[in-house]
Amino acid sequence: KKPLNHELSKLFSEMWDMDVNRLTPGKDYTIDLQGKAGDSAGQDNAARHLFHNVNEDRLKSIKTFATFISLLDNYETSTGVAEVVTPEEIVENNCFLDAILATEVMKLAHKYLLKNNLAKPNLADFKHQLYDIWFQLYARKEGDRPDSSGFEHVFVGETRRGKEILGLHNWVQFYLQEKRNQIDYKGYVARKNKTRPDRDDRVLSIQFSWKGSVKPIGSTFIGVSPEFEFALYTVIFLLSEERVTHETVKIEEYELQMVVCRHGHHIGTAYPVLLSTSSE
Repeated sequence: KKPLNHELSKLFSEMWDMDVNRLTPGKDYTIDLQGKAGDSAGQDNAARHLFHNVNEDRLKSIKTFATFISLLDNYETSTGVAEVVTPEEIVENNCFLDAILATEVMKLAHKYLLKNNLAKPNLADFKHQLYDIWFQLYARKEGDRPDSSGFEHVFVGETRRGKEILGLHNWVQFYLQEKRNQIDYKGYVARKNKTRPDRDDRVLSIQFSWKGSVKPIGSTFIGVSPEFEFALYTVIFLLSEERVTHETVKIEEYELQMVVCRHGHHIGTAYPVLLSTSSE
């Protein structure tokens, strides 16, 4: 395990405090954890949805969530199938980036990256940089047509040959897919030193099936705003050149390992792994 990165912990904790769009557990949404996921991936230890309810009016009233949700239906989730980006989708991508760039969370990320000479000072240039990192298409597999992007992988999810789920580390997408009965939540994955997560935990490891495949373990932030995740992953991505970056950070009471993988100049995947919470 890498030692705690104090500088990033401080930065991300400031972002956490600034994240005014984050939803409140018990008030804006309720999760129903049910059983612990079985060792065999087919076992279902949760008869009900993970999200018992989410206040959708609140989601739709927050610009960053509303513009984020409009992007979720823009993708062909199967890898190897070329993505077609329409002019409308480009407009939607830009509306989303404009919305998040107006938030204090992204302004803080920009300021930090500027200080480290990793971002363009001009906001329009910084937005181009974000577009390239997150929305520029690339081929997941050598020789394929451009079939993927960082945004699609992390926030929407992808499938490989109908046998494997890739990415899908976002709670809003999870909730919306669950509501359409596309996702089947199979239980939480407990950490070694904690018997079970709490209903107000902000990071969860879960098992689920989607589009005919099972993801044995997937971890995700719960309730946070899209700009918060975008800011964290972008900062880690730009701070390093290695193919896979692991940073240990402490946000609130959570000790997390943030994992970011590169695909050339783009994000390959990014997600949080819960190491411990101080309430243990």
